[in-house]
Amino acid sequence: MAIQHYIKEIGRGARGAKALSRLEACDVMAQILDGQVSDYEIGAFCIAMRIKGETAEEMCGLWDAVHARIARFHSNAALPTAVLPSYNGARRLPTLTPLLALLLAREGLPVLVHGMQTEASRVSAFAVFERLGISPRPQAGVIAASEVALVHTATLLPALAKLLAVRQIIGLRNPGHSIAKLLQPVQGGSVLLGSYTHPEYLPMLQATLAELQTNALLSRGLEGEVCADPRRTPQYDGFVAGQHQLLQARSSGTDSQVPGLPTERDADTTARYTEAVLAGALPVPSALAQQVEHVLAIAQQPQTPPALSVAQSAPPLQDPHHD
Repeated sequence: MAIQHYIKEIGRGARGAKALSRLEACDVMAQILDGQVSDYEIGAFCIAMRIKGETAEEMCGLWDAVHARIARFHSNAALPTAVLPSYNGARRLPTLTPLLALLLAREGLPVLVHGMQTEASRVSAFAVFERLGISPRPQAGVIAASEVALVHTATLLPALAKLLAVRQIIGLRNPGHSIAKLLQPVQGGSVLLGSYTHPEYLPMLQATLAELQTNALLSRGLEGEVCADPRRTPQYDGFVAGQHQLLQARSSGTDSQVPGLPTERDADTTARYTEAVLAGALPVPSALAQQVEHVLAIAQQPQTPPALSVAQSAPPLQDPHHD
C-alpha cells in the first residue's frame, strides 16, 4: 500500500501518534492528489489525521504538494491579490464573505474567492455571489484591479475537491480542508485572509504562515468563513513575508445592534443586504471596515510570493519498511 507506513506512524492514537516531517507530509499529499492511493488508505489517513491533528510542519508539507499542482490566477494590478477561501457558508448568520470581497475590490484590490460546498445544510457564499450577478470562472486567468474573481476548487485542482468531498462520506473534516483555507492560487503578490474557529488552532496557524513566509491577515472567522463577525471585534494577526505582528487585540462583548443586518440567512436576503451596504443605504459593519483596513495595510507593504519548499521538487520518498 502506497502510504501504509505513514498511516502506521500517524494512526497510533492521540498519544502514540508521531508527526510527519514536511517532506513526508508532502509525499503523502502528492500521492493522494496524483491518484496513487486507494480509497481505503485515503479514509484511514483522513481519520488518523483528524484524531492526531496537524502540526505546522505537516501543514507546510501538504501545502507544498498542493501548490506544486494547482492552477493559478494572475493580475497586473498595482496592489496584490486578496485571496478569500470560502468553504463553510452561513449556518445562523448571513454569510458576509461576498460583502467583504466587494469592499476589498472597491479599494482597488484584485480579489480571488475560491471554495466549494462542503456542508449541504449551509447557505454558501457562491449562492450569494450568484444573486449578485458574479459567476464562477471556468478556468484560471487574469484578475483586474477592483475585480472579484470566483472559482470552484475543482477548477483549481480536481483532486483536491475530491479529497474535500470525502467529508460527505465519513462525516469528518480532513487535512484537505485545513490546506484549502491556506491556498494562494495566484502568481505574484497576494494577501491571504485566513481564519480559525477554535482558539487552540491559532498557534499552529501562526507557525504555518510564518514558515511559509506568507502575506496574510488571520482572525477568528464567522462560522468558519473569513469575514469578521459583524457583532464582535476579533484579534487580528498580520503577516508580511511571514513576519508576525499583532494588529489588533480582541475586544470582549457582543454588539447585538448591527444596523440593517438581516435575521434571515438565505442567499436572496443576504444579496440584497450586500447591495444596500455597497450603495451606502446601510452602513458598513464596523468589524468588516476594520478588516478591510488591516488587509490594505498589509497589501501596501513590499510583496514577495510565498516561499516554495524543495519538497515540491523532491522525488517520492521510499517506504523505509519496504524490503
